[in-house]
Amino acid sequence: VVGCESSLERSSQRYFTFATGLVECLGFAGAVFGWASLVFVLKEDGYFSSLCVNSTGANATQILDCSRQDEQFSLIFTIASFMNNFMTMPNGFIFDRYGTTVARLVGIFLYTAGTLMVAFSSSAVPNLLFPALCFLAMGGILLLITNMQVGNLFGSHRSTIITLYNGAFDSSSALFLIIKLVHESGVSLRAAFLFLSACSVIHLLRTFFLLPRKFIPYPTFRQCVLSRFFVLHLLWLSVMQLRHYLFIGTLNPMLQRLSGGEASLVSQYINAFAITQLCGVLCAPWNGLIMDRHKGKPRAAGETEQEADLRASVLSLFLTALQCVLFSLCASTPYLPLQYLTFILQVLNRSFLYGGNAAFINLAFPSCHFGKLYGMVMGLSAVFSLLQYPCFALVKGALHGDPLYVNVGLTVLSLLAFVHPLSVYLHCRRTSRNKAAAASS
Repeated sequence: VVGCESSLERSSQRYFTFATGLVECLGFAGAVFGWASLVFVLKEDGYFSSLCVNSTGANATQILDCSRQDEQFSLIFTIASFMNNFMTMPNGFIFDRYGTTVARLVGIFLYTAGTLMVAFSSSAVPNLLFPALCFLAMGGILLLITNMQVGNLFGSHRSTIITLYNGAFDSSSALFLIIKLVHESGVSLRAAFLFLSACSVIHLLRTFFLLPRKFIPYPTFRQCVLSRFFVLHLLWLSVMQLRHYLFIGTLNPMLQRLSGGEASLVSQYINAFAITQLCGVLCAPWNGLIMDRHKGKPRAAGETEQEADLRASVLSLFLTALQCVLFSLCASTPYLPLQYLTFILQVLNRSFLYGGNAAFINLAFPSCHFGKLYGMVMGLSAVFSLLQYPCFALVKGALHGDPLYVNVGLTVLSLLAFVHPLSVYLHCRRTSRNKAAAASS
């Protein structure tokens, strides 16, 4: 019974946290985007009215030209909207570095300072609106950032909660419309914004009693990037990709050297290389068959589908690394006819490499992060592949065109790719032993 009551309390707190966060975003966070409604009130109260001048209109009539006043109001919103977007990066850093409580306290301070500045501004000191709107924008975006993590409490509905909060942020622009309406009913601008300042007590109560000091946990993107699997997978891809890029980039001069500069022979081998590249589409599915060979077969007791997929991926990762080493050894051997075998191993290994890369990311990490993780691993490996240029320069310069030492070095470097399948194998074995031990006890 106690356990049921505790679970009910946690569930109630979760929904209360969600509901109050929705109210916070809907009632406060994006108020600055209702600026047009507030400008109407500010004009009535005489803000920047000294910039209005009499001018002669059509038919020699005298009119009041307030274009400079409108420019000031436009400038205030331009600066505030810029700060809303530009400061999202440092605000996000504050949140990631110092956690929920610190980020919210900064946001509440800025938001309260902004409302107080508007409250104590007047037609005599209208320039207070410049920092006031900036503070409201920066404080509001911090309220949104710290509330979006509430979606982590709702598992499969996480994205729905996040988008709902963002929609509420957009709708909160109606706050200034409400202020306009109550102003028309006789409530002063100062009273309205003093009330908003007092509402900061609600934000503080949520900060200390409903939200965590640091974060609401979720297998976020960051945990995936910092995981051992991701780092070793990046190493696995990077060292082999560098070997391929350097081979392709130096293929022509290598064939020139091995053929003694005979143009027709170089052309023959270049054609053979190009034809073998067409076979990549035929080689790639073989790797998929290796990775899916366990599908439809009964799994070991207690083994999850992801664990079975990881176990099946070990052979694929190992074979890909082995192919790369064999390919690198052939490419390093200064014997021209052997390069036909090099071309075959190169296209086979390249097909296994890139297909296996995407497949492993898909099975080892949450699918919601696939695009980001795939993009990041490709981007980081591309940075690593820039090493091909200094390698090429070394061959052309200090090694006088002889790539033997560079090829040997890259072959040794390729051996690092075996660390990844070994790590995955040890992880699967450790997981299996832990489950077996738990079952026996």
